[in-house]
Amino acid sequence: MKSVCVYCGSSIGARDEYTRAARELGRLLAQQGLRTVYGAGNIGLMGELADAVLDAGGEIIGVIPEALVARELAHSGVTDLRIVHSMHERKALMADLSDAFIALPGGFGTFEELCEMLTWVQLGIHSKPCGLLNVAGYFDPLIAMFDRAVDERFLRPQHRALLQVATDPTELLDRLRTVNLPQTHKWLDRDER
Repeated sequence: MKSVCVYCGSSIGARDEYTRAARELGRLLAQQGLRTVYGAGNIGLMGELADAVLDAGGEIIGVIPEALVARELAHSGVTDLRIVHSMHERKALMADLSDAFIALPGGFGTFEELCEMLTWVQLGIHSKPCGLLNVAGYFDPLIAMFDRAVDERFLRPQHRALLQVATDPTELLDRLRTVNLPQTHKWLDRDER
C-alpha cells in the first residue's frame, strides 16, 4: 500500500472531533510515507486533511472537475493538482491513483464514493481495501444499515466484511494493509432462501 484515497466532507461538520480526525489522519499518512489522494478542496475536512498532510511533509494529489474548481476552492498548495472534465473522470482517476480508500465524515458525495469502491470490490473490478474512520460514532447509522442489508439478504456477510471500520486511524491503516479480500460471488443464489 503506497497511496490512500480519502473521501471526506467539504464542510467541517458540527463537531471539533471531525476536524481533529482529518488532521490526525493527514499527519499519519504523511508520517507513514503514504501518498494521499483526495478531492482537491481547500475547505472543510478536505482542506484540513490536505493542510495536515502538507504540514507533515507528505505528498498529496488533489483531483477536481473543472466545474468545481471555483465552487470547492481547489487547494493550490497540493503536491499535484489534477483538473478533469467530469465527476466520473474524477472518481476514476482517484481510484486509479489509490491502493486503498478511507472515508471520514461527509455527506452524499462521501457516502456515494465509498459505496462505489465497495461495489467495485464486490464485483471484482478491483481488489483494494476500503475503510471507515468512525469518528464520534458518525457512521454508526450507516454501519447499522449495512448490517440490516445482511439481515434482509440484500448483502452477503462476506461482502459486508469488505468494509473495515475503526475509530483510530492507526488501527484502520493497519487493517487496510493486512485485510484479505475474499473472492466472492455478488448474487445470492435462489436455493439459499
